[in-house]
Amino acid sequence: MADPFFLKKGRIEEVVLETEDVKRFLISVDGFGEFKPGQFNMLYVYGQGEVPISISSIRSDLIEHTVRLVGDVTEDLFNLREGDILGLRGPFGSHFPIEKFNGFNIILVAGGLGLADIKPVTEYILRNRDYYGRVYLLVGSKTPASLIYKGEFERWKEKIDLLVTVDRPEENWKGHTGLVTRLFDLIEIDPQKSVAMMCGPEVMMVSASEILIERNFSPYKIFISMERHMKCAVGTCGHCQFGPYFVCKDGPIFAYSKMRYLLKVKEL
Repeated sequence: MADPFFLKKGRIEEVVLETEDVKRFLISVDGFGEFKPGQFNMLYVYGQGEVPISISSIRSDLIEHTVRLVGDVTEDLFNLREGDILGLRGPFGSHFPIEKFNGFNIILVAGGLGLADIKPVTEYILRNRDYYGRVYLLVGSKTPASLIYKGEFERWKEKIDLLVTVDRPEENWKGHTGLVTRLFDLIEIDPQKSVAMMCGPEVMMVSASEILIERNFSPYKIFISMERHMKCAVGTCGHCQFGPYFVCKDGPIFAYSKMRYLLKVKEL
């Protein structure tokens, strides 16, 4: 990008209600550059402010973002409708290096809204399925009602192994129950020929990564998506500094080998 602060104009073409507090926005943007799974944009609601949101699909005709209602700007964004205009700058940040692991088995782990970051990796694998070995997608959610992208599950299961678990099952739930890390006991893991990529609550990613390391997984082959309070997206404001790194510029995707000991520092 010549000017990372230049706002492109986006038009909302479609809004999909995923859950009562999560929506997908499909946005048309002229001249939007290339992007990779794991990167994010800054979405600007005119007159209100901007917020960092991961790009949740690899499709390039419409730029997809999945938004949870959690604050003032996301509330303003949540209220936008098809045909409305917003500002957009990006793409920013590092990406999941899925293209470097041809021939590997892939373990994808998503907790809650973290599936929005893992979805484009899944789509990339499905588009290039012959280049990878066995692929597991492990999804955890608080309840069945809070699961996102349920309409995609059957299509994904045609080409990869999808396992879903919830913390609090509801009536008629027939799937797995418990933390997403319990699903590791249900899959075959070859640490020498596998790579893991994950996004979700920090405590989940740490726990999942340490379980994999206990099973002889290399921390250099575990990639996590970090979240911090990002404001500028280019590493100038300092809001998202985490140890020696700026999450917006050096991340948000990091090898766990870089984050392992920093994540154990209390209140960092």
